[in-house]
Amino acid sequence: MDHHDGITRIETFGVEQIPDHERHATPFDLFRLIFGGANTFATAVLGSFPILFGLSFQAGVLAIASGVLCGALILAPMGLFGALNGTNNAVSSGAHFGVHGRIVGSFLSLLTAIAFFSLSVWSSGDALVGGAQRLVGLPENALSLGLAYGLFAVLVLTVCLYGFRFMLWVNKIAVVSASLLFLLGIPAFAGSFDAGYAGTLQAGQPGFWAAFVGAALVAMSNPVSFGAFLGDWSRYIPRQTPRLRILLAVIAAQAATLIPFLFGLATASLVATRAPDYIAQNNYVGGLLAIAPTWYFLPVCLLAIIGGLSTGTTALYGTGLDLSSVLPRLLTRVRATLLIGLAAIAFIFVGRFSFNLVQSVSTFAVLIVTCTSPWMVIMILGLVVRRGFYCPDDLQVFTRGEQGGRYWFHHGWNWRGMGAWIPSALLGLAFVNLPGQFVGPLGELAGGIDLSLPLALGSAALLYLLLLLLFPEPAAVYGPTGPRRPRRSRARTSLPGIRAA
Repeated sequence: MDHHDGITRIETFGVEQIPDHERHATPFDLFRLIFGGANTFATAVLGSFPILFGLSFQAGVLAIASGVLCGALILAPMGLFGALNGTNNAVSSGAHFGVHGRIVGSFLSLLTAIAFFSLSVWSSGDALVGGAQRLVGLPENALSLGLAYGLFAVLVLTVCLYGFRFMLWVNKIAVVSASLLFLLGIPAFAGSFDAGYAGTLQAGQPGFWAAFVGAALVAMSNPVSFGAFLGDWSRYIPRQTPRLRILLAVIAAQAATLIPFLFGLATASLVATRAPDYIAQNNYVGGLLAIAPTWYFLPVCLLAIIGGLSTGTTALYGTGLDLSSVLPRLLTRVRATLLIGLAAIAFIFVGRFSFNLVQSVSTFAVLIVTCTSPWMVIMILGLVVRRGFYCPDDLQVFTRGEQGGRYWFHHGWNWRGMGAWIPSALLGLAFVNLPGQFVGPLGELAGGIDLSLPLALGSAALLYLLLLLLFPEPAAVYGPTGPRRPRRSRARTSLPGIRAA
């Protein structure tokens, strides 16, 4: 696909390595896609959590800032794999999990996409219908909500089918327009806003730190949720692009999400003061509409439309791409995107109207992030240990239906990566503490503080490095320079041949 082609030409590339002459994206394009995907009502809802947990406005700012910063630092290196290998992060993970073990990344990205696509459609649909009800009297019932959800879902699916360039164009508009609409909230709410809002929990009171850590982890889950997807977009960045520019683009995009985060935090503190019943019901969007001046209803509707499009496309695009790589002989990228999109749309309607799964899916999203974070740590440590050396052609063995190559390891599985990820993910899930939603079997051990992400991250790092030390990898995976230091064990140095399966 030539970069001069129109945005409406359907993208034909799947997960095969993008040729160098087709890579025309820049780190700034990556910034726009990440920020556009998070510059939405869904992120504003996450920003309301410190208030829902009982924190003051000032404690909420600290919790959100610390969560976003930690998450951004963990996320940033995940943007490098696409530029290095010209493919998505799940395929790149084959270097550390084995060419078959990369299905872990595919599975995680599939679950993440469906959860965040559903949440974005639900939150945007609710905001659009609520705003339209206040603006023009549109009745808020199952029919109007269903039409709104259907509109968002079909628009998102259409953008994803056309592919990367159309998605980039949508996000160019979304970044600027959504930011302006959020900033319009300053004159809309400044008159009654109180930065001294005290909340119901102060430092030193029982439960304060549990609420603070919980709010920080909710904020941190937003950047971490992008981990599986960054390669979908950075694979179009030329491989010679300075790595620092890619890292800074990812960190800057997450720093920019403080706009919707702080919008959610500030308006939630107003809802708690002026319409506390909505906070008691965990209904942030309803509370926002209840306290907003009439002239702000139209911006709310526009925010809902723009946000639903940008978040939905960034979630759904990568999953179609990934499914096509798991079943390369059956599905092209377009067919896989269509299949996943239709399944997700069915889930959205059944989950919302038959089972009322909105709360369950938000919990599910946190649990997926708990499993994704140790996978990311293993990828990042692998990148450092290998000093950025990869053989992109050998990563495509599974896609081509072949066997062998540098990353074949033990029948396509690298048990160093898998052996670190499985116990770390299970440990993280055991320590999840989301009161009223999900509490793992060990979730109460820390006095109500949710230790899931720190433990999952830390255990993955320790286990992976220990397994690399005890069971050295074949020297071939380190490239021409070999491992960083001589190894006593007789690690296989010859390169296995590639053969058809």
